[in-house]
Amino acid sequence: MEDLGFDSLMLQELEVNIGRRAPGFRAEELFTPGLTIGRLIALAGGDDAVTPDPAPVHSAPAPLEESFPLAGPPRWGADTASVDAFPEVTRFEERLEEVTRGAGSPYFRVHEGTVSDTTVIGGRPYLSFGSYNYLGISGHPAVNEAVHEAVDRYGTSVSASRVLSGERDLTVRLERALAGFLGVEDCLTLVSGHATNVTAIGHLVGPGDLVVHDALAHDSILQGCALSGAARRPFAHNDTGRLEQMLRLNRSRFRRVLIAVEGAYSMDGDLVDLPAVIELKKRYGALLMVDEAHSIGTVGERGRGVGEFYGVDRSDVDLWMGTLSKAFAGCGGYLGGSARMVRWLRHTLPGFVYSVGMTPPNAAAALAATELIVAEPDRVRALRRNSELFLGLAASAGLATGSSAGTPIVPCLLGDSARTLRVARGLFDRGVVADPIFHPAVEEGLSRLRFFITSAHREEDIRRAVALLAEEVAAAGT
Repeated sequence: MEDLGFDSLMLQELEVNIGRRAPGFRAEELFTPGLTIGRLIALAGGDDAVTPDPAPVHSAPAPLEESFPLAGPPRWGADTASVDAFPEVTRFEERLEEVTRGAGSPYFRVHEGTVSDTTVIGGRPYLSFGSYNYLGISGHPAVNEAVHEAVDRYGTSVSASRVLSGERDLTVRLERALAGFLGVEDCLTLVSGHATNVTAIGHLVGPGDLVVHDALAHDSILQGCALSGAARRPFAHNDTGRLEQMLRLNRSRFRRVLIAVEGAYSMDGDLVDLPAVIELKKRYGALLMVDEAHSIGTVGERGRGVGEFYGVDRSDVDLWMGTLSKAFAGCGGYLGGSARMVRWLRHTLPGFVYSVGMTPPNAAAALAATELIVAEPDRVRALRRNSELFLGLAASAGLATGSSAGTPIVPCLLGDSARTLRVARGLFDRGVVADPIFHPAVEEGLSRLRFFITSAHREEDIRRAVALLAEEVAAAGT
C-alpha cells in the first residue's frame, strides 16, 4: 500500500475489479497494511483463477434483433436495473443498521435556529460542538441585515451564468474583498465549495498529468482527480519526506504535477507544513493548490489562513482555495491567485462558466462576514484562546486528541464505531452535541468524535464539555 501509494478508495476499486475477474475473491486481507503483490495473487486464487479478457474478434455486427431480442430471458441482472437493488445500496443498509443498533442514528437531526456555541433540537437547548460557525458570524445582526437588503434589491437568485446576465456588483465586491483579505491579485467565487475543488482540479490537469495529495485529502479533491483523468498518488499525512520521494520518482514521467494539500485537516485538526511543501513545489517544478476550507478565518493572527500563519509569499502558491460556508457565514467556494490565472479561469472554468452565479443572499453574507472579521479581530483571538483551552483540558484528562494543534478542531480518538456511538449518545443525553466519524471517512479503528470550537463558547461551557466527555469515555470502556 505505501510503496505504490494506494489509499482506501483505490483499494476498494481494486477489490471490485479483481472480483469481476476472479469470482469468489475474498477481500478481508486487502486492507491490511502489510499486503504484498505476491499475497494478493494468492488471495485471488493464483494466475489460473484470473479470467483474461477475451481477444477482440473482428466480424460483422450481429443483426439488431440478436443484440436486442424482443423475447426470452433478460440478459442483465436484476441488481443493475434498479438503484434500490444495487449491491452497494444493500451493503450500505447493512452497515447503517450495524453502526446505529442500540444507539440510534446521530445524523440529520433538525436544529431549530442558528447554530453557534449552542443549538436547540426538539425544543431542548444543547451545547454545540458540531458547527463550522467558527467566529459566531452566522446569525450576526449585521450579516442578517446585509442579506435582507440583498434580497430586497436583487431577489433570491441571479438566475443565469455570470458570464451572461448573472453578474451583480455584490459578487464583484465580494471577490475584491476576498482578494484583499487573502493578499492575492484576484479571486473568483463559485456556488459550492465541493464543486470548486472538483472543477478546478479537473480543469488544471488531465490525462498525462499527476496529482500528488495528502492521504487525508477531502473527497472533493479526490473527485476532482477522478474527473480530470490524471493519475493520482496519496502520500502519508503531513509526511513531506514521502511527498519528496513521490516527486523525485514521478515528476519526469508527467507533463504537469499538482500537489494538493489542505491548510487545516478537519479530521485530525492539524496544519499543513506549508513552507516545506512550497520548497518541494519549487524544487520539482510542480503546481501547488492549498484548500483552506477550515483554515481561512481561523488560523493566523488575523484569521487570514496558513499563508499568514507561516508568513509565506502568496505567489508561491498557485491556487488558494477556500469555502464560504464556515467562517464566512454563507455558502460557496473561492479560488484566489494571480490576476492572469483568475482571468483565464473566469472565462474557461466549466464549474463557473456553465453554472448559475452565487445567490445574492450568500454573496451578501460572505461580504458582510469578511468585513466583520477585519473590523473585529478579537473574534479570531477568542477562537484561538478557546481552542487552546479545550485541547489543553482534553490532554490533562488523558483523552486521545492525536496531532491536533493550532486549529479549532479537536478530535477525540475512540477506536471502534460502537464505542464512538456510545460516547456520542451519552453526551447528547447530557446536553452536548459532537459529531461521530466512522470508516470509510477515517481508517477502520480510528473512529472519533470531532469537536469544533467557536469564538462564542464560554470558558465554563468548555470545561463542562471536556469533563462530561472524559466521564463518557471512561464509562464506554475500551
